[in-house]
Amino acid sequence: MPITAVVFDVGETLVDETRHWSLWAQWMDVPAFTLFAALGAVIERGLHHRAVFDLVRPGFDPDAEMARQVAGGYRHSFEPGDLYPDALPCLKALKAAGYRIGLAGNQPEAAEAALEAANLPVDFIASSARWGVEKPSQAFFDRVAEAAGAEPAQIAYVGDRIDNDIAPALAAGMAAVFIRRGPWGHIKPMPAALAGEPRAGAIETLGELPGVLAALDA
Repeated sequence: MPITAVVFDVGETLVDETRHWSLWAQWMDVPAFTLFAALGAVIERGLHHRAVFDLVRPGFDPDAEMARQVAGGYRHSFEPGDLYPDALPCLKALKAAGYRIGLAGNQPEAAEAALEAANLPVDFIASSARWGVEKPSQAFFDRVAEAAGAEPAQIAYVGDRIDNDIAPALAAGMAAVFIRRGPWGHIKPMPAALAGEPRAGAIETLGELPGVLAALDA
C-alpha cells in the first residue's frame, strides 16, 4: 500500500528543544550545562526523560512546578526560532505532494495550542497528554492511525528516537523514518538490525525525507 500520510514526532524532530530545557534549568536554578549533561546520562541509561528532574533535584515534581508556572502567567509556547530550519519547508513540500500530515508526540496538552498557533501546514495535531497514552505504547500508534484516517501500512512515522518512535511504529505496521539529530538521535543511533528493515529509513535532515518516502514506496 502506498504511503499517504506522514506523521511527525515533535521534540527534536521538528522543534529544537534547547530553549525549553534551558528554561527548565533556569526555573530549577541549575546551570543549563548541568541539566543537559544529566539529560545525556538519562538517555544513555534508557530512562524516561522526566527522570532528569529527579536526578538534578531529588524530589522535584515537574507537574506541580508546571502548575506553578501556569499560575504565575506562563504559557507553553513555541517561537518561530524553535522550529528547525528544515521543518517548515519539509511540511510544505509534503503537503504540496498530497500527503496527509500530522504531528503527534509525547507532549503536554498545552503544546497542541502552541503548535496550532504556529499555523503549520498540517492536517492534525495531537499530544500524548490529551490522548491519555504515550509512546512507545501500541495504543498511541493506534490513535495515530485513527487520526490520520489511514491504514498503518499507509503511514510513515518520523522521529528522532529508536525506542519511542522507530521500533514501535514498525511494530504497529507503519513505515518509520529516523532523523539523526538532537540528544537521543546522537546518543542512540539506528542499530544495524533496523538499518536493513525494508520499511525503515534514516535521514540527517528533513530535506531528505521526500526522497526516502519515495524509496520506501518503491
